[in-house]
Order: sequence, then structure tokens, then C-alpha cells
Amino acid sequence: MQAYDAAKKADIPKVWKAVCFACVRAKEFRTAALCGLNIIIHPDHLEDLIQHYEKFGYTNELISLLEQGQRLERTHNGIYTELGIIFAKHRPERLMDFIRTYPGKLHIPKLIRSCENYQMWAEAVQLHQTYEQDNQAIQTMIDHSPTAFRHDVFCQSIVKVSNHDLFYRAIIFYLEEEPMSLNDLLNLIVAKIDLAKCVSVMKKTGYISLIEPFLKGAQSQNIAAVNEALNEIYLEKQDYSALRNSIKDYDSFESIQLAQELETHDLLECRRISALLYRKNKRYQKSIEISKKDCLYKDAMETVAESKNPALAEDLMRFIMEMDDKELFAAMLYTCYELIQPDVALEVAWRSDLLEFVMPYFIQFVKDLSSKVETVQRSTDDIKKKEEKQAQEKLDQPLDMNVHEMMFPGPMGGMQGPAAIMPAPGMMSNMGGPMPPMGMNPGMGGGVPGMGMNPGMGGGMNMGMNQPPPMGGMQPQSPFGGM
Repeated sequence: MQAYDAAKKADIPKVWKAVCFACVRAKEFRTAALCGLNIIIHPDHLEDLIQHYEKFGYTNELISLLEQGQRLERTHNGIYTELGIIFAKHRPERLMDFIRTYPGKLHIPKLIRSCENYQMWAEAVQLHQTYEQDNQAIQTMIDHSPTAFRHDVFCQSIVKVSNHDLFYRAIIFYLEEEPMSLNDLLNLIVAKIDLAKCVSVMKKTGYISLIEPFLKGAQSQNIAAVNEALNEIYLEKQDYSALRNSIKDYDSFESIQLAQELETHDLLECRRISALLYRKNKRYQKSIEISKKDCLYKDAMETVAESKNPALAEDLMRFIMEMDDKELFAAMLYTCYELIQPDVALEVAWRSDLLEFVMPYFIQFVKDLSSKVETVQRSTDDIKKKEEKQAQEKLDQPLDMNVHEMMFPGPMGGMQGPAAIMPAPGMMSNMGGPMPPMGMNPGMGGGVPGMGMNPGMGGGMNMGMNQPPPMGGMQPQSPFGGM
């Protein structure tokens, strides 16, 4: 204790270390811990202290000292990091809980190196995740799967990786290590992977059928590689219903190639799907031929109805006529009603003595024809009524015309003022009979001198207006009595 008091008075790291080391050698661990608490607060001297304890194998006492140092005011990350390294060396069972408890107080790269040195792979993965090194975390779990891999931990990191090649390495890894969880992994990363490349990778392994549930979920994107892979799986499993639905709903795949492969297949359902593929590619004639060979007349009729081709309908109906199948003939008239011409239907029925079976077709045809005629007649009547109404409205419109303008048009086509259309004072007597004199010279005939009036003409107006004005004659008097 005297040495401790002397070191306390000196209070320098060199003295504290000397006293602490002496106490360790003397197995005075309590005093050594009191001195050690004044040493570990200095990062530069911490490693020397740890080495001295480890030299003599006093691991428990060293761990106890560092745990006490965690409660000091002047604690630092070095104390936590060194304690973690000691756990990796001597107490591996405590390291994982320690990392999860103090993730923000560790010098992670240094502790990761120690975990790798002592093959603490699960703890290394945890540190990589804490340090946001998800690429390294995934790589570590793949390389050291017996101790480092956990499905939930793997899924947490795989969605954060930046190296997309790890996605496909992870697929192969799961195929080898956790094949039953492969679909869960793919559903988790479906938005990050190239589906075509994923299918290619799985085809190379020969286990493409293992991811069928995943492919079904991804088929909504209508990607050719996915559709082709699923069609191959359905064909291999002889699941013709699923194959037919896949072909109908998703068209992004090499349909003609598949149709040619299935055209000569031993199984009837495969040939039927081949006909369906030709129909989807608008090769109706080829589809009908395949259906007729296999006596699939319903499929042939549906193909004709979809083609909207009257020529194909007539050919198929004449083919059915030769079979002398009355019910089939009636079904043809019903299925392809809009494409069959009445004269053709009547001819075929007459030749085959099937007039009884063609009557429903003609009843429906007459009804449709009557409806069309009524519609046309109704439209014609509406148009005629509309035209009559417009004509009557034109007749009822009032005339908006200027009578004066019609009677006395001006020199420019416009209406003139009252002064322009009133006759001269001397002309009124000649226009409507004798007028009482109003101070005018009778010898002038009521005319206006100087305006070309001819007295011998009864006061008429000389329209030539070529008489010169009188030089000394009588001036006309005012009609108001010489005013």
C-alpha cells in the first residue's frame, strides 16, 4: 500500500505501471487493479498493461480490470475494443453479446481482424453488419457457412449489397446449402436481380423446377425467359392446364418454335396446344388443319370465329358437310353465324338434306335483317322530318328589306336622301295634272327656265338638258309669290 500511496502522489503513468506490474507479480491483484485503473485511461499504455497480465496468464483478473474501466469517466473506445479482443482469445462465448451491447464503442476494423484471426466468423459477420459492410458479411457467410451462416442474418444483408454478382453467388450457395429456402431468398431480391440471368444460372444447374413458385410470382412481368422456363416445367410435368393458361395470359416467348415442337408430339394435348399457339400468331389455316386431323372440331370452329374470315368458315362448313354429322353442322352454324353467307348455308343444307338443321340459322338471320331494316327506316324518317322542319323554318323567316332602296336606288347602289328623289317645283304640274299657279310664268308652262324645258311640249322636261341658260330672260319666280 505504501507503493500505491507513492504512485498516487506521483500520478504519472510510468510510476503507476511500475507499481501495477510489481503487484501483479506479487499476486496483489486488488492493489494492481487500483493502479491499473489509472493506466488504462491512457490508450498508449493500455496494451503494455494487457501484455503484462497475459504474460502470467491472469486473464480473469485482466477482464475484471477492464470491466471496471468501462465505468470510469475517462473511458475510451480502446478499453471496449481490447476487452472484445480478450473475449475473442479467451472467452469466445461472451463476445457476441458484448458486440451487440456496445456496437458504437468499438473500433470495429481492429476487432474484425481479431475475430478472423481466431476464426470467430459469426461475430465477424455481426461486426460487418454493424459497420455497414454487407458485401463482406455475405461473403463471410458464404465462405464459412458451417459457423457463420444464418438465414435471417443472410436475408438482412443480401438486400443491402452493392455488388450484384453476389446475388447470383447467393443463389448457388442456397441451392447447395439451403435449397428449401431458395424461393424465399429469390422473392426477397426479385426487384434487384436480372430475371433472365437468374433463369440462365438455374438452368445450368439443372434444378430450374426447384424455383417454380418464384417463377410463377415473377411471371406477371411477362419476361420471355421466365415464360419459357415455366412452359418447359409445365410440359415436363405434363401439366397441360397450367401450360395452356400460361400461353393464353403471357405472350412473350418463342411461340412459333414451341408450336412446331408440339405439332408432331405423341400426346394429343400437346398437339392441341400447338394449334392454340398457331391461332395466337394468326396462322389460322395451320391451326385449323391440326385441329381437323385430331377431330377437334370445336377448336377448329373457335379458330374460324376468331379469324373473322368467311372463306375459312365456308371451307370448314363444307368439310363438315362431307362428314354427314347433323349436330356438328348445327354447331358450326351457331358458332360461326356472323361469317356464314345465307346462300352458302342454304346450298350446303340442301345438298346434305339438312334443311331442318339450317332453319334456326335462317330464323335468326331474318330477325336480324328485319331489325336492320327497321333501324334504317327509322333513321330515314328522322332525316326526312329534320329536313322538312328546316325548310318550314326558312319559309317562316320575316323579310328584312328597304322599300325605298328598291324603288330609288342611288348612283352608288345606296339609298339617297329625300331631297334627291323629290321633283323640282315646276315639274309637279306635269307629273300629276294641272296645279294652281304659285307665281310662276304661265308662258313658261310651269317649267323652270334654264333647265332645258320646251314650252311647246306642255311644260315637259327635256331629258337631254342641252339648252343653254337664257341670258336675259325672265328669272323664275318663287313659288311663294315673289318672296
